Amino acid sequence: MNGNDPKGIKTHINKPLNIPIIRLTRKVKTIIGISHVDPLAQFLSYINPPTQLKAKEKLLVQAESNMAVRVEEEGIGTIPLKQHFVLVHGISGGSWCWYKIRCLMENSGYKVSCIDLKSAGIDQSDADSVLSFDDYNKPLMDFMSALPENEQVILVGHSAGGLSITEACHKFANKILLAVYVAATMLKLGFWTDEDLKDGVPDLSEFGDVYELGFGLGKDKPPTSALVKKEFQRKIIYPLSPHEDSTLAAMLLRRGPLLALTSAQFGEEDEVEKVPRVYIRTRHDKVVKPEQQEAMIKRWPPSTVYELDSDHSPFFSTPFVLFGLLVKAAAFQCNTC
Repeated sequence: MNGNDPKGIKTHINKPLNIPIIRLTRKVKTIIGISHVDPLAQFLSYINPPTQLKAKEKLLVQAESNMAVRVEEEGIGTIPLKQHFVLVHGISGGSWCWYKIRCLMENSGYKVSCIDLKSAGIDQSDADSVLSFDDYNKPLMDFMSALPENEQVILVGHSAGGLSITEACHKFANKILLAVYVAATMLKLGFWTDEDLKDGVPDLSEFGDVYELGFGLGKDKPPTSALVKKEFQRKIIYPLSPHEDSTLAAMLLRRGPLLALTSAQFGEEDEVEKVPRVYIRTRHDKVVKPEQQEAMIKRWPPSTVYELDSDHSPFFSTPFVLFGLLVKAAAFQCNTC
């Protein structure tokens, strides 16, 4: 990719942080449901049109289902077909958020696990009874603990799911090949200071009274759960997403354990720095706003920053490009191992 790409994909270098930033537009179209087209090949052919390839470059060789996928570009080596992605939702969401990404990945031969955290998705716990971050994040911690010692996964966290994968990086660094933050809270130690709260907690006050709140400890105590009211959900969370996806979300979103999430704190450990990190910014985000994302990137710089022309929910609004970025980020990391 380069600045002269005719299709509007640009590469920018963040000089103060020396982080490469790759910006992609929404011109890439989703091909979900077209089973005979390989989505990774389509994505790579978009960012590297065949007429512009160098002699050494090839797009993709898709072997039989039990073989490996090879991406032969400068800087990219062999990608194991069964590379394992673990996808973690944000507050109020669930594993269902990832249905498009999971479909694309599995159709391309990758192994995918989608986690339902406590009180989310099909987990039947009441959010008002989940009062600590350790309790909320236990499903992911149990999953990581059960992984074989010789297996490494790519963790992907969306929104508040960034806190979940950060805790995993603290506790299971040797089992994580790469951590990817998608419009996510990326704070090395969680919420310890006012600056952490300013950068990592969505401020939706400009939209008015947007939350349904739960008070599991009593009306005279701080709220224990929250959910964006239905009438605000599309405007704030899914403005660029297909209507059918925002309708699905309105049916499935649940109150999330607000008190548990804002109590997330991690101790200072060297282990977390062993895990390479990538951040995917969302340019039109009204939840974790671009300035918040930028502040967290500056405070704890990842190795690479990508930018999507997306709302807060790129798994709905730009699923095809998000899929391509996740695969590309994992491919580069594999090549450095």
